[in-house]
Amino acid sequence: MKAGVLALQGDFEAHAKRLRGLGAAVIYVKKLSELSAVDGLALPGGESTAMLKLLEPNFIEALIERGRAGMPILATCAGVILLARKVTNPAQRSLDLLDIDVERNAYGRQVDSFVDGTIKFTMAGKSALDSLGQGAVPSRDSIEGVFIRAPRIIRTGPEVEVLAEHAGAPVLVRSKNILAATFHPELSFGAESVHQLFINSL
Repeated sequence: MKAGVLALQGDFEAHAKRLRGLGAAVIYVKKLSELSAVDGLALPGGESTAMLKLLEPNFIEALIERGRAGMPILATCAGVILLARKVTNPAQRSLDLLDIDVERNAYGRQVDSFVDGTIKFTMAGKSALDSLGQGAVPSRDSIEGVFIRAPRIIRTGPEVEVLAEHAGAPVLVRSKNILAATFHPELSFGAESVHQLFINSL
């Protein structure tokens, strides 16, 4: 199975390194032909408005089509904004692949970025981690989260599972084939389980 990483902007190298470290074959995706060659796609952080400008219209159409058809997608930070149903602060276009509403830059600007070790798994999250097997997960209680101009999920649809929370807000959610983290698991110590969940869905 081949894991794609959208390589237009953001720290896509960190995603690739984390995925390779877990045994996945990684392909950098920049154009439609490369999207067709992967079994799943990781959308990194960065600037969601810039991503939309850099993505070709036919690529966006194909991504929506494959996402709706069940292709596994891992979205982090700006990637979550890209997939959301509704975006505020300010409003912007999104792909409506994930039934959530998000508020951009909810934790402040770049200078307000922070690392917190109190991301708590919910019961649904612990159940998801159990599927990874013994030894695959350092902790089933909490993990570290790196928040860089992170969005906040302010609404989740009925088919969206909340897997982890920070200060009462969802920060890791899953709906069918889509896994979304508002923080940066690729930069977070001990958060390999997020990418492992993605790999296991390929």
